Amino acid sequence: MDYLELFVRYLKVEHQYSDQTIKAYSEDIQEFTRFIQDTNPKSDLLSIDRFDASVFMSFLFDQHLERTTIARKTSALKSFYNFLLQNNLVTKNPFELIQLKKHSDKLPHFFYDKEINILFKSLYDAKGSFRLRNIAILEVLFGTGIRVSECSNLTWTDINFDMKTMLIRGKGDKERYVPFGNYAKQALIKYRSDERSVLMQKYQQDHDFVFINNRGKQLTSAGIEYVLKRVYESSGLTGKIYPHMLRHTFATTMLNNGADLRTVQELLGHSSLSTTQIYTHVTRENLQASYRKFFPRATDNEGKK
Repeated sequence: MDYLELFVRYLKVEHQYSDQTIKAYSEDIQEFTRFIQDTNPKSDLLSIDRFDASVFMSFLFDQHLERTTIARKTSALKSFYNFLLQNNLVTKNPFELIQLKKHSDKLPHFFYDKEINILFKSLYDAKGSFRLRNIAILEVLFGTGIRVSECSNLTWTDINFDMKTMLIRGKGDKERYVPFGNYAKQALIKYRSDERSVLMQKYQQDHDFVFINNRGKQLTSAGIEYVLKRVYESSGLTGKIYPHMLRHTFATTMLNNGADLRTVQELLGHSSLSTTQIYTHVTRENLQASYRKFFPRATDNEGKK
């Protein structure tokens, strides 16, 4: 019996997880299966115990993986064994008592206004192929706050140029409408007419994905990350660039300019307000400056009794 196949079907039908999440969970379980086969050939997925689970956790930590990666793998295996438990295929969940040490959330990395201006100026002044595509990618990501994966899966039918909105399919196939501005609109229109159409015709491609690679096929999330890295390096800015930095910058810019947390939550597609609240930490300095500016008693007679 293929327990993994049954589990995948369960995730699709009962939980309606996204294809990306299901793929990650499947790979995590397959990795654990290989680990068991290599370390304990006489055992199988149905007969492992808590000791096997602990050994596997030690194996993961020894690889110096990100904590978030280990947490996802643990979550996948807990869910898998809960599924087996519910179907009376095992008598206990070996990962049930596995707990990761809590850690404080890292503050999101974002661009300062000066850095954003340098980034855009460098790109608009650039020469060469895919300049218009790269401008459109940067304008869309910064102007909407959508995820890199959502940008990769964006289609022309998702875009309403008259209303200046995009239909975005986020995590768990949840849909939301996101507005965009004139910069993104003009960048998309120019890219489609002057670059994309030429490549699509050259390589005889016929699909609706907005952003394409040098062969006219859909530009993947990894491809967009590579584009952003090259754009950043060409700008002369120093430091590391992360895939979500433009998304983080969008969120902090919105909050710094007076947007309420609920609005930002809706635009980012966060299911929980607590996820959005992390951005309030990076705007605290701005709030303090506003308080001193608009509330005179914060500074008047300072130091006087």
